[in-house]
Amino acid sequence: MQNDIPFKLFNTETKQKEVVFPIDGKTLRFYACGPTVYNYAHIGNFRTYVFEDLLRRSLEFFDFQVKMVMNITDVDDKTIKGAKENNLSLEEYIKPYFDAFFEDLKTLHIKPADVYPKATDYIQEMIDIILDLLNKGYAYTGTDGCVYFSIKQFSNYGRLSHLKLQELKKGASQRVNVDEYEKEEASDFVLWKAYDEKRDGKIYWDSPFGKGRPGWHLECSTMAMKILGKSIDIHAGGIDNMFPHHENEIAQSECYSGRQFVKIWVHSAHLVVEDKKMSKSLGNFYTLRDLLDKGYSGRQVRYLLMQAHYRTPLNFTMQGLESAKLSLDRLQSFIERINGLDSDTSFPSMDKTIEDAKISFSRFLADDLNISGALSVVFDFIRNIHSLCDNNALGKQDKKKIIEFLQSINSVLGVLELNKEEAEIPLEIKEALDKREEARKNKNWPLADELRDFILSKGYKIEDSPKGPYVKKA
Repeated sequence: MQNDIPFKLFNTETKQKEVVFPIDGKTLRFYACGPTVYNYAHIGNFRTYVFEDLLRRSLEFFDFQVKMVMNITDVDDKTIKGAKENNLSLEEYIKPYFDAFFEDLKTLHIKPADVYPKATDYIQEMIDIILDLLNKGYAYTGTDGCVYFSIKQFSNYGRLSHLKLQELKKGASQRVNVDEYEKEEASDFVLWKAYDEKRDGKIYWDSPFGKGRPGWHLECSTMAMKILGKSIDIHAGGIDNMFPHHENEIAQSECYSGRQFVKIWVHSAHLVVEDKKMSKSLGNFYTLRDLLDKGYSGRQVRYLLMQAHYRTPLNFTMQGLESAKLSLDRLQSFIERINGLDSDTSFPSMDKTIEDAKISFSRFLADDLNISGALSVVFDFIRNIHSLCDNNALGKQDKKKIIEFLQSINSVLGVLELNKEEAEIPLEIKEALDKREEARKNKNWPLADELRDFILSKGYKIEDSPKGPYVKKA
Protein backbone atom coordinates (compact mmCIF):
# COMPACT_ATOMS: atom_id res chain seq x y z
CA MET A 1 0.00 0.00 0.00
CA GLN A 2 2.80 2.45 0.88
CA ASN A 3 4.30 1.85 -2.59
CA ASP A 4 1.38 3.81 -4.08
CA ILE A 5 2.50 6.93 -2.18
CA PRO A 6 5.62 8.74 -3.46
CA PHE A 7 8.17 9.27 -0.68
CA LYS A 8 9.64 12.77 -0.77
CA LEU A 9 12.57 14.38 1.02
CA PHE A 10 13.73 18.00 1.09
CA ASN A 11 17.05 18.12 -0.73
CA THR A 12 19.32 20.75 0.82
CA GLU A 13 21.15 21.17 -2.47
CA THR A 14 18.11 21.86 -4.67
CA LYS A 15 15.98 23.43 -1.90
CA GLN A 16 12.95 21.40 -2.89
CA LYS A 17 11.22 18.14 -2.05
CA GLU A 18 12.25 15.31 -4.32
CA VAL A 19 10.84 11.83 -4.85
CA VAL A 20 13.12 9.14 -3.47
CA PHE A 21 14.05 6.20 -5.68
CA PRO A 22 17.28 4.19 -5.92
CA ILE A 23 19.86 5.21 -8.50
CA ASP A 24 20.34 1.56 -9.43
CA GLY A 25 16.63 0.78 -9.23
CA LYS A 26 17.20 -1.71 -6.40
CA THR A 27 18.88 -0.49 -3.22
CA LEU A 28 18.91 2.93 -1.56
CA ARG A 29 22.48 3.62 -0.53
CA PHE A 30 22.35 5.77 2.59
CA TYR A 31 25.36 7.37 4.31
CA ALA A 32 25.05 9.06 7.72
CA CYS A 33 27.75 11.04 9.47
CA GLY A 34 28.53 9.25 12.72
CA PRO A 35 30.34 10.20 15.92
CA THR A 36 33.86 11.33 16.63
CA VAL A 37 34.62 9.04 19.56
CA TYR A 38 36.64 11.38 21.77
CA ASN A 39 33.91 11.76 24.42
CA TYR A 40 30.36 10.66 25.21
CA ALA A 41 27.78 11.74 22.65
CA HIS A 42 25.35 14.45 23.85
CA ILE A 43 21.65 14.92 23.15
CA GLY A 44 22.39 17.30 20.27
CA ASN A 45 24.25 14.46 18.56
CA PHE A 46 21.42 12.07 19.30
CA ARG A 47 18.84 14.42 17.83
CA THR A 48 20.61 13.78 14.50
CA TYR A 49 21.06 10.04 15.05
CA VAL A 50 17.38 9.59 15.98
CA PHE A 51 16.37 11.54 12.87
CA GLU A 52 18.60 9.35 10.70
CA ASP A 53 17.08 6.25 12.31
CA LEU A 54 13.56 7.58 11.71
CA LEU A 55 14.44 8.18 8.07
CA ARG A 56 15.90 4.70 7.64
CA ARG A 57 12.90 3.07 9.36
CA SER A 58 10.48 5.10 7.23
CA LEU A 59 12.21 4.10 4.01
CA GLU A 60 11.95 0.45 5.04
CA PHE A 61 8.29 0.99 6.01
CA PHE A 62 7.79 2.03 2.39
CA ASP A 63 9.40 -1.24 1.30
CA PHE A 64 12.66 0.27 0.09
CA GLN A 65 15.71 -1.94 0.37
CA VAL A 66 18.23 0.19 2.26
CA LYS A 67 21.95 -0.21 2.79
CA MET A 68 23.03 2.18 5.54
CA VAL A 69 26.57 3.15 6.47
CA MET A 70 27.47 5.26 9.51
CA ASN A 71 31.12 6.15 9.93
CA ILE A 72 33.12 6.22 13.14
CA THR A 73 35.72 9.01 13.25
CA ASP A 74 38.48 7.56 15.39
CA VAL A 75 41.33 9.76 14.20
CA ASP A 76 41.21 13.55 14.23
CA ASP A 77 42.62 16.39 16.32
CA LYS A 78 40.44 15.59 19.36
CA THR A 79 41.07 11.85 19.52
CA ILE A 80 44.81 12.33 19.03
CA LYS A 81 44.94 15.04 21.70
CA GLY A 82 43.04 12.83 24.15
CA ALA A 83 45.23 9.79 23.50
CA LYS A 84 48.42 11.82 23.86
CA GLU A 85 47.33 13.57 27.07
CA ASN A 86 46.34 10.25 28.64
CA ASN A 87 49.45 8.42 27.38
CA LEU A 88 47.30 5.85 25.58
CA SER A 89 47.23 4.41 22.11
CA LEU A 90 44.51 5.79 19.87
CA GLU A 91 42.56 2.52 20.12
CA GLU A 92 42.82 2.41 23.92
CA TYR A 93 41.64 6.01 24.24
CA ILE A 94 38.56 5.73 22.02
CA LYS A 95 37.39 2.31 23.24
CA PRO A 96 35.19 3.45 26.19
CA TYR A 97 33.51 6.11 24.03
CA PHE A 98 33.17 3.71 21.11
CA ASP A 99 31.48 1.13 23.35
CA ALA A 100 29.30 3.76 25.03
CA PHE A 101 28.05 5.00 21.66
CA PHE A 102 26.70 1.57 20.75
CA GLU A 103 25.16 1.14 24.19
CA ASP A 104 23.39 4.48 23.73
CA LEU A 105 22.10 3.42 20.31
CA LYS A 106 20.49 0.35 21.91
CA THR A 107 19.00 2.46 24.71
CA LEU A 108 17.41 4.79 22.14
CA HIS A 109 16.16 1.86 20.03
CA ILE A 110 18.19 3.01 17.04
CA LYS A 111 18.51 0.19 14.53
CA PRO A 112 22.11 -0.78 13.74
CA ALA A 113 23.53 0.45 10.45
CA ASP A 114 24.66 -2.23 8.02
CA VAL A 115 28.28 -1.08 8.29
CA TYR A 116 30.13 1.04 10.87
CA PRO A 117 33.50 1.73 9.21
CA LYS A 118 36.31 3.24 11.28
CA ALA A 119 38.45 5.85 9.58
CA THR A 120 41.68 4.12 10.61
CA ASP A 121 40.69 1.05 8.59
CA TYR A 122 40.68 3.06 5.34
CA ILE A 123 43.96 5.00 5.49
CA GLN A 124 45.41 3.38 2.35
CA GLU A 125 42.23 4.11 0.39
CA MET A 126 42.48 7.75 1.50
CA ILE A 127 46.10 7.92 0.35
CA ASP A 128 45.06 6.52 -3.04
CA ILE A 129 42.41 9.23 -3.46
CA ILE A 130 44.89 11.97 -2.51
CA LEU A 131 47.37 10.67 -5.10
CA ASP A 132 44.63 10.73 -7.73
CA LEU A 133 43.67 14.32 -6.84
CA LEU A 134 47.32 15.40 -6.96
CA ASN A 135 47.77 13.80 -10.37
CA LYS A 136 44.67 15.54 -11.71
CA GLY A 137 45.75 18.95 -10.41
CA TYR A 138 42.96 19.32 -7.85
CA ALA A 139 45.36 19.12 -4.92
CA TYR A 140 48.83 20.41 -4.09
CA THR A 141 51.45 20.02 -1.39
CA GLY A 142 52.03 23.07 0.79
CA THR A 143 55.43 24.15 2.03
CA ASP A 144 54.43 22.77 5.42
CA GLY A 145 54.18 19.24 3.98
CA CYS A 146 50.38 19.12 4.17
CA VAL A 147 48.34 18.25 1.09
CA TYR A 148 45.51 20.66 0.32
CA PHE A 149 42.51 20.63 -1.99
CA SER A 150 42.38 23.67 -4.24
CA ILE A 151 38.76 24.81 -4.26
CA LYS A 152 39.33 27.18 -7.20
CA GLN A 153 39.77 24.05 -9.33
CA PHE A 154 36.19 22.97 -8.58
CA SER A 155 33.79 25.45 -10.16
CA ASN A 156 30.72 24.06 -8.37
CA TYR A 157 32.14 24.65 -4.91
CA GLY A 158 29.44 26.13 -2.67
CA ARG A 159 26.45 24.60 -4.43
CA LEU A 160 25.25 22.70 -1.34
CA SER A 161 25.48 25.61 1.09
CA HIS A 162 24.50 28.07 -1.69
CA LEU A 163 27.53 30.23 -0.99
CA LYS A 164 29.52 31.97 -3.71
CA LEU A 165 33.16 30.97 -4.11
CA GLN A 166 34.38 34.58 -4.05
CA GLU A 167 32.49 35.22 -0.81
CA LEU A 168 34.07 32.13 0.73
CA LYS A 169 37.55 33.24 -0.29
CA LYS A 170 36.95 36.75 1.05
CA GLY A 171 35.63 35.45 4.36
CA ALA A 172 38.47 33.00 4.78
CA SER A 173 41.15 35.60 4.00
CA GLN A 174 39.69 37.89 6.66
CA ARG A 175 39.87 35.14 9.26
CA VAL A 176 43.35 33.72 8.69
CA ASN A 177 46.72 34.65 7.28
CA VAL A 178 47.38 32.51 4.20
CA ASP A 179 51.14 32.39 4.92
CA GLU A 180 50.46 31.07 8.40
CA TYR A 181 48.91 27.94 6.90
CA GLU A 182 51.36 27.81 3.97
CA LYS A 183 48.65 27.12 1.40
CA GLU A 184 47.60 28.94 -1.74
CA GLU A 185 44.18 30.08 -0.57
CA ALA A 186 42.92 30.44 3.00
CA SER A 187 39.73 28.59 2.02
CA ASP A 188 41.56 25.51 0.70
CA PHE A 189 41.11 22.51 2.98
CA VAL A 190 43.52 19.83 4.11
CA LEU A 191 43.53 16.32 2.64
CA TRP A 192 46.63 15.12 4.49
CA LYS A 193 47.94 16.72 7.66
CA ALA A 194 51.72 16.48 7.97
CA TYR A 195 53.08 14.87 11.12
CA ASP A 196 54.01 17.11 14.04
CA GLU A 197 55.66 15.19 16.89
CA LYS A 198 54.75 17.76 19.53
CA ARG A 199 51.10 17.70 18.48
CA ASP A 200 50.67 14.08 17.38
CA GLY A 201 53.00 12.11 19.62
CA LYS A 202 53.40 8.61 18.15
CA ILE A 203 50.23 8.70 16.05
CA TYR A 204 50.92 8.88 12.33
CA TRP A 205 50.87 6.90 9.07
CA ASP A 206 53.47 6.71 6.35
CA SER A 207 52.51 7.97 2.89
CA PRO A 208 54.14 9.07 -0.40
CA PHE A 209 53.81 12.67 0.86
CA GLY A 210 55.40 11.94 4.25
CA LYS A 211 54.25 10.96 7.72
CA GLY A 212 50.87 12.25 8.81
CA ARG A 213 47.17 11.51 8.85
CA PRO A 214 44.13 12.18 6.66
CA GLY A 215 41.88 15.21 6.91
CA TRP A 216 38.45 14.71 8.45
CA HIS A 217 36.54 15.61 5.29
CA LEU A 218 38.41 13.01 3.25
CA GLU A 219 37.60 10.28 5.75
CA CYS A 220 33.84 10.44 5.09
CA SER A 221 34.21 10.66 1.31
CA THR A 222 36.49 7.65 1.24
CA MET A 223 34.36 5.42 3.43
CA ALA A 224 31.15 6.39 1.61
CA MET A 225 32.56 5.72 -1.87
CA LYS A 226 34.46 2.57 -0.98
CA ILE A 227 31.45 0.91 0.68
CA LEU A 228 28.46 2.36 -1.19
CA GLY A 229 29.93 3.34 -4.55
CA LYS A 230 30.94 6.57 -6.23
CA SER A 231 27.34 7.84 -6.41
CA ILE A 232 25.05 7.39 -3.40
CA ASP A 233 21.34 8.05 -2.97
CA ILE A 234 21.08 9.82 0.39
CA HIS A 235 23.60 11.53 2.65
CA ALA A 236 22.33 12.71 6.04
CA GLY A 237 23.78 14.68 8.91
CA GLY A 238 23.32 17.68 11.18
CA ILE A 239 23.01 21.15 9.67
CA ASP A 240 26.32 22.09 11.31
CA ASN A 241 28.03 19.60 8.98
CA MET A 242 26.62 21.12 5.81
CA PHE A 243 29.46 23.65 5.55
CA PRO A 244 32.30 23.10 5.27
CA HIS A 245 32.27 19.33 5.85
CA HIS A 246 29.68 18.20 3.32
CA GLU A 247 30.65 20.91 0.86
CA ASN A 248 34.21 19.62 0.96
CA GLU A 249 33.03 16.03 0.60
CA ILE A 250 31.30 16.96 -2.66
CA ALA A 251 34.36 18.73 -4.06
CA GLN A 252 36.93 16.02 -3.38
CA SER A 253 34.59 13.12 -4.21
CA GLU A 254 33.40 14.47 -7.55
CA CYS A 255 36.87 15.52 -8.63
CA TYR A 256 38.05 12.01 -7.84
CA SER A 257 35.17 10.06 -9.42
CA GLY A 258 33.91 12.40 -12.15
CA ARG A 259 30.35 11.61 -10.99
CA GLN A 260 27.66 13.23 -8.85
CA PHE A 261 28.55 12.22 -5.31
CA VAL A 262 25.11 12.42 -3.64
CA LYS A 263 21.64 12.54 -5.12
CA ILE A 264 19.75 13.87 -2.06
CA TRP A 265 21.26 15.70 0.92
CA VAL A 266 19.18 15.87 4.12
CA HIS A 267 20.11 17.82 7.24
CA SER A 268 18.58 18.00 10.71
CA ALA A 269 18.31 21.36 12.47
CA HIS A 270 20.04 22.36 15.70
CA LEU A 271 19.02 21.36 19.19
CA VAL A 272 19.02 24.00 21.92
CA VAL A 273 18.33 23.58 25.63
CA GLU A 274 15.84 25.94 27.29
CA ASP A 275 16.22 28.25 24.25
CA LYS A 276 20.01 28.44 24.74
CA LYS A 277 22.92 26.82 22.99
CA MET A 278 23.99 23.74 24.90
CA SER A 279 27.11 24.45 26.93
CA LYS A 280 28.83 22.94 29.94
CA SER A 281 29.45 26.44 31.30
CA LEU A 282 25.70 27.12 31.30
CA GLY A 283 24.96 23.83 33.04
CA ASN A 284 22.59 22.75 30.25
CA PHE A 285 24.83 20.11 28.66
CA TYR A 286 23.32 16.61 28.72
CA THR A 287 24.55 13.24 27.63
CA LEU A 288 22.06 10.41 27.38
CA ARG A 289 23.48 9.00 30.60
CA ASP A 290 22.69 12.26 32.43
CA LEU A 291 19.02 11.87 31.51
CA LEU A 292 18.94 8.18 32.42
CA ASP A 293 20.40 9.09 35.81
CA LYS A 294 17.45 11.46 36.29
CA GLY A 295 15.08 8.50 35.91
CA TYR A 296 14.05 8.88 32.27
CA SER A 297 14.07 5.99 29.82
CA GLY A 298 15.62 5.70 26.39
CA ARG A 299 12.14 5.49 24.85
CA GLN A 300 11.13 8.76 26.47
CA VAL A 301 14.24 10.55 25.27
CA ARG A 302 13.79 9.08 21.79
CA TYR A 303 10.18 10.25 21.66
CA LEU A 304 11.14 13.81 22.59
CA LEU A 305 14.00 13.94 20.07
CA MET A 306 11.79 12.47 17.36
CA GLN A 307 8.52 14.34 17.72
CA ALA A 308 9.59 17.64 16.11
CA HIS A 309 10.16 17.82 12.35
CA TYR A 310 13.82 17.23 11.58
CA ARG A 311 14.26 20.57 9.77
CA THR A 312 12.80 22.50 12.73
CA PRO A 313 15.15 23.54 15.57
CA LEU A 314 14.32 21.50 18.66
CA ASN A 315 14.13 23.23 22.04
CA PHE A 316 14.96 20.57 24.64
CA THR A 317 13.44 21.19 28.07
CA MET A 318 12.87 19.01 31.10
CA GLN A 319 9.19 19.97 30.89
CA GLY A 320 9.19 18.69 27.32
CA LEU A 321 10.74 15.44 28.51
CA GLU A 322 7.99 15.11 31.12
CA SER A 323 5.40 15.66 28.38
CA ALA A 324 7.07 12.96 26.28
CA LYS A 325 6.85 10.63 29.26
CA LEU A 326 3.12 11.34 29.66
CA SER A 327 2.51 10.78 25.94
CA LEU A 328 4.21 7.40 26.08
CA ASP A 329 2.25 6.52 29.23
CA ARG A 330 -0.95 7.22 27.30
CA LEU A 331 0.22 4.97 24.49
CA GLN A 332 1.18 2.17 26.87
CA SER A 333 -2.10 2.44 28.78
CA PHE A 334 -3.92 2.11 25.47
CA ILE A 335 -1.93 -1.00 24.57
CA GLU A 336 -2.70 -2.55 27.95
CA ARG A 337 -6.39 -1.78 27.54
CA ILE A 338 -6.41 -3.42 24.10
CA ASN A 339 -4.59 -6.47 25.43
CA GLY A 340 -7.42 -6.85 27.92
CA LEU A 341 -10.08 -7.35 25.23
CA ASP A 342 -11.36 -10.93 25.36
CA SER A 343 -15.02 -10.90 24.31
CA ASP A 344 -16.38 -12.42 21.12
CA THR A 345 -17.68 -9.02 19.99
CA SER A 346 -16.18 -7.62 16.79
CA PHE A 347 -16.44 -4.21 15.19
CA PRO A 348 -17.59 -4.56 11.54
CA SER A 349 -15.65 -1.51 10.29
CA MET A 350 -12.34 -2.29 12.04
CA ASP A 351 -10.48 -3.19 8.83
CA LYS A 352 -11.46 0.11 7.21
CA THR A 353 -10.66 2.09 10.37
CA ILE A 354 -7.15 0.65 10.46
CA GLU A 355 -6.61 1.00 6.71
CA ASP A 356 -7.64 4.67 6.79
CA ALA A 357 -5.28 5.34 9.70
CA LYS A 358 -2.39 3.55 7.99
CA ILE A 359 -2.88 5.50 4.75
CA SER A 360 -2.96 8.82 6.63
CA PHE A 361 0.10 7.84 8.70
CA SER A 362 1.94 6.89 5.50
CA ARG A 363 1.03 10.10 3.68
CA PHE A 364 2.45 12.24 6.46
CA LEU A 365 5.67 10.20 6.61
CA ALA A 366 6.04 10.38 2.83
CA ASP A 367 5.84 14.17 2.96
CA ASP A 368 9.42 14.83 4.07
CA LEU A 369 9.02 12.87 7.33
CA ASN A 370 6.12 14.91 8.74
CA ILE A 371 6.32 13.11 12.06
CA SER A 372 3.99 15.45 13.97
CA GLY A 373 1.26 14.75 11.41
CA ALA A 374 1.93 11.01 11.61
CA LEU A 375 1.72 11.08 15.42
CA SER A 376 -1.55 13.04 15.27
CA VAL A 377 -3.00 10.17 13.21
CA VAL A 378 -1.91 7.70 15.90
CA PHE A 379 -3.54 9.66 18.72
CA ASP A 380 -6.73 10.23 16.71
CA PHE A 381 -6.87 6.48 16.15
CA ILE A 382 -6.40 5.84 19.86
CA ARG A 383 -9.22 8.22 20.82
CA ASN A 384 -11.51 6.49 18.33
CA ILE A 385 -10.65 3.02 19.68
CA HIS A 386 -11.04 4.15 23.31
CA SER A 387 -14.54 5.34 22.44
CA LEU A 388 -15.36 1.95 20.93
CA CYS A 389 -13.97 0.22 24.03
CA ASP A 390 -16.15 2.42 26.24
CA ASN A 391 -19.17 1.16 24.30
CA ASN A 392 -18.04 -2.49 24.57
CA ALA A 393 -17.92 -2.67 20.77
CA LEU A 394 -14.56 -4.48 20.48
CA GLY A 395 -13.39 -8.02 21.13
CA LYS A 396 -10.57 -10.54 20.62
CA GLN A 397 -10.53 -10.32 16.82
CA ASP A 398 -10.28 -6.53 16.97
CA LYS A 399 -7.45 -6.80 19.51
CA LYS A 400 -5.37 -8.84 17.08
CA LYS A 401 -5.89 -6.36 14.23
CA ILE A 402 -5.15 -3.32 16.40
CA ILE A 403 -1.94 -4.82 17.79
CA GLU A 404 -0.78 -5.72 14.26
CA PHE A 405 -1.39 -2.11 13.21
CA LEU A 406 0.56 -0.82 16.21
CA GLN A 407 3.42 -3.19 15.39
CA SER A 408 3.47 -1.79 11.87
CA ILE A 409 3.70 1.86 12.93
CA ASN A 410 6.14 1.01 15.70
CA SER A 411 8.52 -0.32 13.05
CA VAL A 412 8.87 3.41 12.29
CA LEU A 413 8.45 5.01 15.72
CA GLY A 414 10.42 2.52 17.82
CA VAL A 415 8.91 3.70 21.12
CA LEU A 416 6.09 1.26 21.93
CA GLU A 417 6.35 -1.79 24.18
CA LEU A 418 3.98 -4.26 22.56
CA ASN A 419 5.18 -7.56 24.01
CA LYS A 420 5.41 -6.95 27.73
CA GLU A 421 5.19 -10.32 29.41
CA GLU A 422 3.25 -10.87 32.62
CA ALA A 423 6.36 -12.61 33.94
CA GLU A 424 8.01 -9.20 34.21
CA ILE A 425 5.84 -8.49 37.27
CA PRO A 426 7.46 -9.96 40.42
CA LEU A 427 5.50 -12.61 42.29
CA GLU A 428 5.32 -10.52 45.47
CA ILE A 429 3.65 -7.71 43.51
CA LYS A 430 1.10 -10.06 41.95
CA GLU A 431 0.32 -11.54 45.37
CA ALA A 432 -0.03 -8.06 46.89
CA LEU A 433 -2.51 -7.11 44.17
CA ASP A 434 -4.58 -10.26 44.79
CA LYS A 435 -4.60 -9.62 48.54
CA ARG A 436 -5.61 -6.00 47.94
CA GLU A 437 -8.56 -7.10 45.83
CA GLU A 438 -9.60 -9.53 48.55
CA ALA A 439 -9.31 -6.76 51.15
CA ARG A 440 -11.46 -4.45 49.03
CA LYS A 441 -14.12 -7.11 48.63
CA ASN A 442 -14.14 -7.50 52.41
CA LYS A 443 -14.20 -3.69 52.80
CA ASN A 444 -10.95 -3.85 54.73
CA TRP A 445 -9.89 -0.42 53.50
CA PRO A 446 -6.84 0.06 55.78
CA LEU A 447 -5.31 -3.21 54.54
CA ALA A 448 -6.19 -2.35 50.93
CA ASP A 449 -4.44 1.01 51.30
CA GLU A 450 -1.42 -0.61 52.95
CA LEU A 451 -1.07 -3.09 50.06
CA ARG A 452 -1.51 -0.29 47.51
CA ASP A 453 1.29 1.70 49.20
CA PHE A 454 3.50 -1.41 49.20
CA ILE A 455 2.97 -1.85 45.46
CA LEU A 456 3.77 1.83 44.84
CA SER A 457 6.93 1.61 47.00
CA LYS A 458 8.22 -1.16 44.72
CA GLY A 459 7.92 1.05 41.63
CA TYR A 460 4.56 -0.20 40.32
CA LYS A 461 1.11 1.36 40.06
CA ILE A 462 -2.38 -0.06 39.81
CA GLU A 463 -4.53 0.45 36.70
CA ASP A 464 -8.07 -0.64 35.91
CA SER A 465 -9.17 -2.58 32.83
CA PRO A 466 -12.31 -4.43 31.65
CA LYS A 467 -10.78 -7.58 33.15
CA GLY A 468 -10.13 -5.91 36.49
CA PRO A 469 -7.15 -4.16 38.09
CA TYR A 470 -3.57 -4.88 37.06
CA VAL A 471 -0.13 -3.48 37.89
CA LYS A 472 2.41 -1.80 35.64
CA LYS A 473 5.75 -0.12 36.09
CA ALA A 474 5.29 3.37 37.50
